[in-house]
Parts: sequence; C-alpha cells; structure tokens
Amino acid sequence: MATESFLSEFPPVSTEQWEHIIREKITGAEYASKLIWHPEEGLAVKPYYRAEDLAGLQFLDAPAGKFPFVRGGRSSGDWRIREEVNLVDAEDANQSAREVLAAGAEEIAFRHTKLENPGDLAILLADLHEIPVAFVGSEPRLVRLLVERLSNRPHSTIISADLDPLADLELSAELISNAPPGFRPFVIHADQFQERAAGSLEEVGFALSAAVDFIAEMRERGLSIDRITGSMSFAFAIGPEFFIQIAKLRAFRLVWAKVVECFEGAIVAARPLIHTRTAYWNATVYDPQTNILRSTTEAISAALGGVDSISISPFDECFRHPDDSSRRLARNTQVILKQEAFLSRVVDPVGGSYMIEALTNSIASKAWKLFQELETAGGFRRALASGVIASVLDRRMTSREEAVANRRRTFTGTNRFADASEQALARVDASHSGSVARAAQSFETLRLRTEQFINQTGEQPHILLAEIGDTKMRSARSQFAADFLACAGLVTNKAVFQSAECVADSDARLVVLCSSDVEYPPIAAELVQRLRKHNRPARVIIAGNPDTAEELRNIGIVDFIHLRSNAVEVLAKIQQMIGIKD
Repeated sequence: MATESFLSEFPPVSTEQWEHIIREKITGAEYASKLIWHPEEGLAVKPYYRAEDLAGLQFLDAPAGKFPFVRGGRSSGDWRIREEVNLVDAEDANQSAREVLAAGAEEIAFRHTKLENPGDLAILLADLHEIPVAFVGSEPRLVRLLVERLSNRPHSTIISADLDPLADLELSAELISNAPPGFRPFVIHADQFQERAAGSLEEVGFALSAAVDFIAEMRERGLSIDRITGSMSFAFAIGPEFFIQIAKLRAFRLVWAKVVECFEGAIVAARPLIHTRTAYWNATVYDPQTNILRSTTEAISAALGGVDSISISPFDECFRHPDDSSRRLARNTQVILKQEAFLSRVVDPVGGSYMIEALTNSIASKAWKLFQELETAGGFRRALASGVIASVLDRRMTSREEAVANRRRTFTGTNRFADASEQALARVDASHSGSVARAAQSFETLRLRTEQFINQTGEQPHILLAEIGDTKMRSARSQFAADFLACAGLVTNKAVFQSAECVADSDARLVVLCSSDVEYPPIAAELVQRLRKHNRPARVIIAGNPDTAEELRNIGIVDFIHLRSNAVEVLAKIQQMIGIKD
C-alpha cells in the first residue's frame, strides 16, 4: 500500500482541534505549568510540535557536511573516541596511548606529560602518525615546541593544543603565523560554562562571543579569517538534558557558520571542529555506577549532535584516581555505541524531528541575540572583565544549587532514591580533589558525616517512621520520609501504630509522624505530652506541610519535611538533633 493512500485513510487534524481537546482538560495557567517544559531560563519546550512549527526555517534543506553544517560537519555520522592519557614520562605515555588505541580509542589527549625537547616529543608521538592527538593543559613553551616539530615533520592528521586564544593576543598571532597546516593550538572552552551552570543559550552565546573577539583581534593583526578559524577548535561539556544537548550542538554550528560568513571566510572555515566530553558537575560519589548511565546518555546526545570527538569520564573520577577497569568501561561505552548500537551508521538521525529542529532554531536565535548584546556592550573580554559573565554564571549556579537542595533536580541515588545503608567513605580518596564543583556535594557531605559518626560510635541512630491514622496518607508519607532521610544516610524503621501512646513507648531518637493533616494536631499533642511526662529525649517531626504548622510548633514539633523543603538544610538540622556532628 502506498504511503499516501495509507495516510489518506486518516482525516487531518488541525492544531486548533488538538488545542481544543487539551483545553477541555487543562485550562488557564495550568496549561503552561503542566505542559510547557522550561529546561532553562529563556527556553520553553512545548508538549507537541507540528510541521507548522518549522515554517520559515532556512536550514532544513541543508544536507549533512554542507553549509551551514547544522546536521554535522561530515557526510557520515561517525565520530572519534578520545581517551586521555595522564602520565608524566613520554615513553610511558606513548606506550599507554598505543595500548588504548588497540583497545578501541581513536584519538589521544595527553595531559601532564613532561616534554623538555624535540626528542621527548618524538618519543611521545612515535607510531601515532595516523592518530589525532590533543595536548590538554598545554603551555606556550610546549606549543612552540609543537610548532617547531610539526614544521619539520608534519603529522598526517590533526594535532591540537588547548591554549586560551584570548590570554596572550601577541602570542596567538605569532602562533597562527608560524603554525603548520593542520595544527590547531587554540580551544574555545564552552565546557567551562556548562560546569558553572550555564544553560545552552549562554554556552552557545558566550562561546560565539569569545571566538568573535579572537577573530577580530587577529584580523587587526593582518591574519586571514581562514587561517584564524583553522587554528581553533571548540570544547563543549554535555549535560543531562538529552534533547537540549543535541539541539545545542546543532545550534552552535548554525551560528558559527553565520559568523564566518559575515567575515567572508571560505565555506570550509565555517565548519567548526568540536570536541565534547561528559559533564563533571553531575557525577556522584554515592551510587557511583549511576555515573555510567549518566555518561552514556550524554555521549549519545553528543553523537546525535554530530560532534567530531567524544571523551567519557570514568565513573569513579569524582572520588579517586580512575583505575584501568573504570577507564576501560568508559572507553567501551563508546565502542558499544558505535559497534553494537550502530549510532555512527546514520548522519543526523534526529534530523526532521519537529521538536529537535524547532529547538535548534530556538537556541540558535536566542543565543545569537545574547551574542549581539555582548557585542553591543563591547564584546566577550569586556563582559568578562566587568563581571557580567561571572554574574550570569553565579546566578545560574545559585539557581541550580537551590533546585538540587530542594530536590527539584534529581540525582538518582543521592538526593532521590538513595540507599541509606550504602558506604562510600572507604572508597573516597581524600587526596583526590576535582577541579569542578559538583552539584551533589552538599548531600554527599551529609552522607559522609553520618558514616563517620557510625564508624566512630558504632551506633546507628534509631529513627522511627510512625504510621498512624489515615491508611493512604500514612503510607505515602512514610515512604516519602524514608527517601528524604536516606539522602543523609539515615536508616529508618517503619511501624504502624494505633495510638500516640504506643509511639511514645518506643526508644527512637527521632520520631517522624506520618498521618493526614487533619489528624496531626491531636496525635502530636498527645505524643509530645507523653514523651515529656516520661522524660523521653525523642524529637518529633512531621511528614508533610499542614496549615496547622504554627500550632504544631507550639505543641513541640521541631520540624517538617515535605516537597518544598530545602533538604540540605533540614537534614543538617536533623543530624544535629540526633547528635551527628562534624
């Protein structure tokens, strides 16, 4: 049956008809609150998209590998698996590089390798002639050494360093003038914006503004746009918002092509070299294998977003120096995505998705507007020096911290669905400190404090979830309370009681009353009275946020746990109540 004939069996449904049906169920402000997703400030994702949402978009017919490269810089869906080698000795680093290449890596990034002279560099690059190589954390001396070596013995593929192009403009101009073709000494680090809580709009807008500042400065020094762009690459971190991250990468290529076109660069100059890595900020010490799942979805976002290379952080990197097993697992994640899931077989597989195409356009247009605002204000460096960039990032970081503390942003195994009995203290290497602040650290501090208390005292604080009264409410609230308290490593015991008198007879250090709002005042009044009468030290808190909270506080209830609680603050107070201190 022909497709046209098949579809003709179904009557067309207009957007107005869809909306009419939706509005019959959800009206007024509820529509926006329930159906519109706001993954970040300035971005709204609708509950559904139709062909009409793509009306007027100019990039829809552009194929992959062609200007403006929104569908990728290549005509294939392949990318390179990058692995970082962190060894000081050049010979050891070379040996490690060759081993990981044999195990599936396709690109090497050297970090901290000591290179004193051209001989050290020759040892490091031995037998890596066909392999793209990056130097992470490079210094000007090393980059000059690379220029010298590559001018005499060109490498057959991409060699790159990660100097900040705006740090020393005279040095940047010198390196561009002397660098051999194929050598990219500079990286625009958009990844630092993701780690500091920027949304996709800021990531794209700030990266674009920094790159344009650099181009303008180099043009003033007489360098060609093609030579300038050929000296640069871009680094992005990929966070957890799956579809947003895909659209972010596509949007960046779209606006970058527009910039190069404005500078009258060649078409090939409009194709950016993009490396991505999985984000650091959302890794967790507790339930650490969950980091494997996080990095997998992030790597898929990067692959579907059409990047040139991807590196996955080992799952244990946030709390110790990764071992061979965790590095292999990170590498094999990408190997599986390529060789078993076949994600590299199709270029731009999300192309044509109404949502992805619309999100790409939305991020690109809003990021371009942000870029224009920065240009009007004097450019990226002026915004950086004046504190404008820092102010935006600080505001985003505060917002993210609040969302984590209030558990609106979920970290599975840490601030939601935690295993209270899990022990992490023994596996945390105190000498290993990450350079990036992680969002879960406030909860991890609580968990580690509980662990230390138990190790020192040999005592597990007795916390009782006292279910009493309304069957449905008591069960739901005790389940909520158990999950809430587990985020601080507090193990709870659950029991159903017929009266407050029975609850008062327990030897719990902390009692969490789990009942309905209307039943709380009489139950709490009797329980607190009996505890005082028998001189029992137990503290009582309420699961819920009843209208009678002030009355309950006057009775003697010390706190409340509910959906709007700042979990970090409340859990810290609970620890103090039951004697868990630093």
